Amino acid sequence: MQRTILYKFFEGSTSYKEEERIKKWIEMSPENERIFFKERKLYDAMILLAGNNMTKGKPEKRSVYLRRITFEVIKIAAVALIVFLFSHRYSEVEPDVIAMQTIAVPMGQRTNIVLPDGTNVWLNSRSTLQYPTSFGREERKVILDGEAYMEVHKDTEKKFIVATDKGEIEVLGTSFNVDAYSDSDVFETSLMEGKLNVKDKNSSAHTVQLTPNMKATLINGKLQVEKITDYDQFSWKEGLISFKNLDVAQIMKKFEKCYGKKIILEDAQTTKSKHSGKFRQADGIDYALRILQKDIPMHYIRDEENYIVTIKQY
Repeated sequence: MQRTILYKFFEGSTSYKEEERIKKWIEMSPENERIFFKERKLYDAMILLAGNNMTKGKPEKRSVYLRRITFEVIKIAAVALIVFLFSHRYSEVEPDVIAMQTIAVPMGQRTNIVLPDGTNVWLNSRSTLQYPTSFGREERKVILDGEAYMEVHKDTEKKFIVATDKGEIEVLGTSFNVDAYSDSDVFETSLMEGKLNVKDKNSSAHTVQLTPNMKATLINGKLQVEKITDYDQFSWKEGLISFKNLDVAQIMKKFEKCYGKKIILEDAQTTKSKHSGKFRQADGIDYALRILQKDIPMHYIRDEENYIVTIKQY
């Protein structure tokens, strides 16, 4: 397979026929699969090291489906800090020294990476993921602060662990979403495929097991399991902020997460009505607030120096 076609695939610019050709090529042999992931790691490294020097422009308008392998690589200005803790070969390093990488996504952006084991990870705005350049023999462990959607490469001999500030998720091979920002009280894990265990960090004895289409949420210090009722909330992977039947306070919490700004509601009256909608993250918070003003009698004031937005009722 030509490298140019693979790189077109990674950046999301291949045609449907080219994608089918690549998929068939990968399935032909383990060696082809190895080459594919090797080239993907090289591509990711180039994207991350390019950082703010990447060409800016409008994202291609293209539908991206939840279960597709491909992902629209946004022309992000992502901060990518790659920390190498070894000097020469991995075999020459002390056993307890691990080469780690840290990926940090700035507010209003998102990115997609492939981990060393082939696990596909989407990171949302203001999220940070730490992972080793090479997983150990017994487990695959990553550290997350923020929101991520993961399609874990199945390996029955190595469990995959996602450690967060409030809880830990343990899987073998599955697709799920984790919302666990350290500066928020929210901790929620939603399962699409497979099976996983969710552990409360403050109570190791408190563990729940999820089956597909279920989610675990930390409420009043306890993990509670319920059915997923709104799948639009996971459309952040496509660069969308989606909400359904939420009051203004709940909507502003979503905006805070995406844009990294403190939002103050000065009048409780603005929180009574329920609203539904979708916004593109790339359009920015000002655009979203102006649209909401059409349905809500309010105005807002921005304090750029302190990253604060104040909402007031007319």
